[in-house]
Amino acid sequence: MPQTHKEATPSNAFPPLCVDLDGTLIKSDTLHDSLLALFRSHPSSLLALPALVFRGKAAFKRYVTDTVEIDVLHLPYNRPLLQYLHDEHAKGRAIYLATGADERLAKRVADHLGIFDGVLGSDGATNLTGKSKLQRLKASLPSPEFDYIGNDTPDLPLLRHSSHPMLANPTLRLRMRAGNLNPVRVFNDRSQPIRAFFKAIRIHQWAKNILMFLPLILAHTLHWNLILITALAFACFSLTASATYIVNDLLDLETDRRHPRKSKRPFASGDLSAFHGLAISLLFLGLALLGTRFLPSEFLGWLLLYFVTTLAYSTVLKQIPLVDVMVLSGLYTLRLLAGGAATHTPISPWMAGFSVFLFLSLAIVKRFAELENLRVGGAQPKNGRGYLLTDMEQLRSFGTASAYSAVVIFAMYISGQSSSALYHHPNRLWLMLPLMIFWVSRAWMLASRGELNEDPVVWAVTDRVSLLLGVAIAIVIFFAV
Repeated sequence: MPQTHKEATPSNAFPPLCVDLDGTLIKSDTLHDSLLALFRSHPSSLLALPALVFRGKAAFKRYVTDTVEIDVLHLPYNRPLLQYLHDEHAKGRAIYLATGADERLAKRVADHLGIFDGVLGSDGATNLTGKSKLQRLKASLPSPEFDYIGNDTPDLPLLRHSSHPMLANPTLRLRMRAGNLNPVRVFNDRSQPIRAFFKAIRIHQWAKNILMFLPLILAHTLHWNLILITALAFACFSLTASATYIVNDLLDLETDRRHPRKSKRPFASGDLSAFHGLAISLLFLGLALLGTRFLPSEFLGWLLLYFVTTLAYSTVLKQIPLVDVMVLSGLYTLRLLAGGAATHTPISPWMAGFSVFLFLSLAIVKRFAELENLRVGGAQPKNGRGYLLTDMEQLRSFGTASAYSAVVIFAMYISGQSSSALYHHPNRLWLMLPLMIFWVSRAWMLASRGELNEDPVVWAVTDRVSLLLGVAIAIVIFFAV
């Protein structure tokens, strides 16, 4: 941010103002952010971390800081606090960044903001937190008096010594242990935890897992016991999916922070910490595995394959053009296979072929829509997917060809002998073809207009026209049965 012009107020009219970094000036923890970036970009470097733990936390921080460089420009800064610091800087007040983060990282933050008169941080030998930070401040500041802004229990010694203690996004444990500490100001810049939690687990994405009921529906075996079994499988799959969404968001932290829309996600914005994200992910995985004890072992196999494939997609595969969309379409088909395994309902070759081509088209239209939105905004792809704007027409041809191939496979199914075993009037299923052609054509038309801004499967279950078409298809199936 640009520096504010100082007013003529003498600097010695105010005690020095000292500000913590992690959780205070920024809403996240720079060490956690750095470790996630390290895992993503230098996974082999993680092998050196266990040995560094025995050398002390300061050495640990120095190694991580020297190995990976996080983007300080897009860190989730506490906006009310940052505005206050700019106002105090304009008055001529001396402001110091005093943090337990490594000093080299802290200096990069200070150089970016341009409002600090000095930086105190961990130096590779001393971890500058709590009483160590208080002693360093006393020895370094020109005045024994200072004001301090913190957020957690390690800041308590400094807050109690401060002339005017202030808090920024205080943690629950700090509020419980603060006692008679009366902060003169509190800078809150964080959404409600419950709201951030539901946003992080992306419940709306659970709509994709409705596909698990499709084998039962198409096999005409909708019995209550099978529906309940599939519902349990749906819950296990949804919990696992949310766990992988969280892991993906944590690994994409820095990329998301540079994105105008994704920067508002709970982890990118600092509304939820990486630690909480990992805890939620492990809890959801544990609950999903617990639920699989009441389901066939084949379902567990498909669930584990989904989990491993999704992690591989999040770390490597999504960076390889075309491979990423093939994996995405495969994950959709995998949901059908998992749903069939939960109730021992076989998946016909017709359904498998139809789903592969349809979901491949939906995966491609998602990438196409992302590129179209970038093209309209005059931007270039920077998300590491490997696609270029010049690939759009080729993607359009791949996607539309795949969509109409799915329609052709369905037409061949209607005209074959397999449909006669399940439908008394299979010829009535031909009425579904124009509805399907209209739907896939409309999806691609909206994507070409830049009006498809979300996952196409989620769009399908929330779009009014798509829902009406779904009702019409259900009526056709009813009369065909």
